Amino acid sequence: MNVLLVGSGGREHALAWKLKRSPLLRELHCAPGNAGIAQLATCHDVSAEDVPGLLALARGLAADLTVVGPEAPLVAGIVDEFTANGLRVFGPTKAAAVLEGSKSFCRELLERHSIPSAKYAVFTEPGPALRYVREQGAPIVVKADGLAAGKGAIVCESVGQAEAAIRQILVDRAFGEAGDRLVVEECLQGPELSLIAFSDGKTVSPMVPSQDHKRAGERDTGPNTGGMGCYSPVPLVTPEVFEQAVVEVLNPTVAAMAAAGRLYKGVLYAGLMLTATGPRVLEFNARFGDPETQVILPRLESDLLEIMLAVVDGKLDTLSPKWSERVAVCVVVASGGYPGSYEKGNALSGLEEAEKLADVTVFHAGTARKDGQVVTAGGRVLGVTALGDDFPAAIRRAYEGVDRITFEGAYCRRDIARRALQ
Repeated sequence: MNVLLVGSGGREHALAWKLKRSPLLRELHCAPGNAGIAQLATCHDVSAEDVPGLLALARGLAADLTVVGPEAPLVAGIVDEFTANGLRVFGPTKAAAVLEGSKSFCRELLERHSIPSAKYAVFTEPGPALRYVREQGAPIVVKADGLAAGKGAIVCESVGQAEAAIRQILVDRAFGEAGDRLVVEECLQGPELSLIAFSDGKTVSPMVPSQDHKRAGERDTGPNTGGMGCYSPVPLVTPEVFEQAVVEVLNPTVAAMAAAGRLYKGVLYAGLMLTATGPRVLEFNARFGDPETQVILPRLESDLLEIMLAVVDGKLDTLSPKWSERVAVCVVVASGGYPGSYEKGNALSGLEEAEKLADVTVFHAGTARKDGQVVTAGGRVLGVTALGDDFPAAIRRAYEGVDRITFEGAYCRRDIARRALQ
C-alpha cells in the first residue's frame, strides 16, 4: 500500500516509525514531515492544514490510505473532503472531530449522557462569566471553546487569575475565533491519565494507558507545555480503574456520538482525572496524543496499518491488538525558552550516538535539515524514548540517550517517570 501521513511533529515521527514496520506497506509519504521522518518517508512541502493541497498530493501519489496526525485538519473536515473524492482516510469526520474542536459541545454531550466529567458553564460575554467565577471561587479552569494550539485551557489558582483569563479570551481575543465562546469548569483534583483508543464507530479498542508531564519545570512547576515527557504503563491504573474508564467513559462516548449521527472513526483520546470517585473527563482529543504516542506505539506488538484499515472499514471487532509488558519512557528535549520564545536553527549533534543505544529511539518533533545538518525548528525538538523491563531501566536508558545529544539552549526535565517509582 501507498500511505500518506499528514503532520510534522514527534507524534507523526512515531506513527511513521510504526507504519514503516508493516508488511502491508509499499511506500510511505509524509506532508510536510521533519528531518527524522525524512529518514523513513518521502516528504512533501505541503502544510498539514492545506486540505486542497493534501487532496491533490494524495491523488497524485495514488495513496491507498491517508493517516491524519494533527487536530486542525480533522476539525477543518479533511476526512469528509477525502471521502467525498473516493480516498480512504484514517481519522474522524468534521462532525465527529467537534468533540475536540468545541469544548462546549463536548461538555454538553457528556452531561446529556451522564458521562463523568466536571461541572461547567458556557459564556459568550465577559460580564456573566466574571460573575460566575466570583460565585464559584478558585481554583477554577477557564477554557477557550475552540482549538488554541494547546494553550486555550488556563488553570486559575485565584479568582483574579480567572478574571484575567476571561478578559484575555473574550475581550483581548488572544485566541481569535477559538475564543468566541468560553467554558468555565470545576477544577478536578487528582493524578491525570491519558487513555487513547481506536474506534470504528461501533467497537472501541483501548490502547495501553500513559501519563504525560505538562509543566516545563521539575516537580511539576512552571508554565504548561505541550508535554515534556511521558511514560507507560501507569502504576496507578489498576485493571479495575482501566475497566471503569472504558465502561463509563470510552464506550458510552462512542455510543453517544453514534446516536447523535456523528459516527466516531479513528482515535479517541480521553484526558482523564483520577478523582476519589473514579475517572472523570478533563478533555477529549480527536487524534493520537503527543508525546503519548511516543510511548504507546513502541509497546504495540500488532501491525498498526492493519488496525487502521480495520477502523476505516468498520471491522475493528475482528482484531485484538497485542501489547508488550515492557515499560516505555519518553523524555522531551526542548529549545531554551520554550514554551515561550526560543531560537531556531541551532545544529544538533549526537543523534547517531543516541540511536545506537539498545532499546532507544529518537523521535524528531521540531527539526529540519539545513546545509546538510539537522537543526532545531520548534520548541519541542526531540522525544527520546527507551524501553526497559522495569521503570528504573527505562528511565536510565532514556537519559543515556538524552545525554548523548547536544544543541545550543537544549533543556529537559530530569524527573520524567519518577512519579511511577513512587
